[in-house]
Amino acid sequence: MGDRELEFVKEAFDTNWIAPVGPHVDAFEQEFCQVVGTSHAAAVSSGTAALHLALQLIGVEPGDEVFCSTLTFIATASPITYLGAKPVFIDSDRTSWNMNPDLLEEALEHRAKIGKLPKAVVVVHLYGQSADIEPILKACDRYEIPLIEDAAESLGATYKGRSPGTFGRIGIFSFNGNKIITTSGGGMLIADDPNLVSKARFLATQARDPAPHYQHSEIGYNYRLSNVLAGIGRGQLLVLEERVQARRRNFEFYQQALGHLLGIEFMPEASFGRATRWLTCLTINPATFGIDREKVRLALAEQQIEARPVWKPLHLQTVFAECECIGGAVAEDLFERGLCLPSGSNLTTEDLERVVGSFNGIYGSAVQTY
Repeated sequence: MGDRELEFVKEAFDTNWIAPVGPHVDAFEQEFCQVVGTSHAAAVSSGTAALHLALQLIGVEPGDEVFCSTLTFIATASPITYLGAKPVFIDSDRTSWNMNPDLLEEALEHRAKIGKLPKAVVVVHLYGQSADIEPILKACDRYEIPLIEDAAESLGATYKGRSPGTFGRIGIFSFNGNKIITTSGGGMLIADDPNLVSKARFLATQARDPAPHYQHSEIGYNYRLSNVLAGIGRGQLLVLEERVQARRRNFEFYQQALGHLLGIEFMPEASFGRATRWLTCLTINPATFGIDREKVRLALAEQQIEARPVWKPLHLQTVFAECECIGGAVAEDLFERGLCLPSGSNLTTEDLERVVGSFNGIYGSAVQTY
């Protein structure tokens, strides 16, 4: 948090705009549109809420299937089930760790032949890096399937000069406490179609019809963002590029200090855009490093350094055990060997040196043992 966030929050208190409406909400939506390059936005209570609304807006219903990235957090797929639909998971590519465009195209071609196309495709832009969106969008357009972009982790990234989230029918973002900018909790739904965003606002405000009394002709949700949190978001937007540069500096520090170690490979930055390096991720080959990812993670934890595995693929989650997965080996391998290092925007050089020193010590012990 910085001074500007506090100024906006104080303004909300001074003007008594606390509820989930108000000038900060309107301004946050407008300013966010300018930052990412879109026409319309609706600020909501979470990225999950935004995705739930997006799926409903494009007509996902009980019994439908929705293609979805498998290497992601569960919040990408849970809203599919809220609507009674079923996710079908698509494996990652090695270039970006995101949805494999070739697998998607093959799957859609096969589904078209058997007359069982999905109702939508949800692509995730993972760990601050855009998916290869052009071939994904081309495949979706060929079969007239709406594309929803889950850009919750990739605000500030680029794909051929544009922001992820602005290519598909609807894009969603998250401002959860762990994201590159935060409103403590919050999200944004964006689209170039004003009717979609207007309907999103309607549904997010309990679907209240225009009437002097409380009149409702359909079910809505309590999903709007508060004016106070929107004020925080406005202040955070002002330092977005600083946060991106801080995360990229973290990555560069780790790469320069650890990239020479045998068995270490950092998440690549695809040639089609700039990654924010929201999290610094790497894979560990135990055959050459000496020990596996999990032993490294536990050894770091013993030194009070928190590292985490990359996302467990959704097709491996118990709750989705009955769901189809197209491919899966790449995502499984990345999960088996992938590790996320401490990546906060406020890490000091001393913090980074401590992580690197511990990691080098673990490597040295592993090599000696090996």
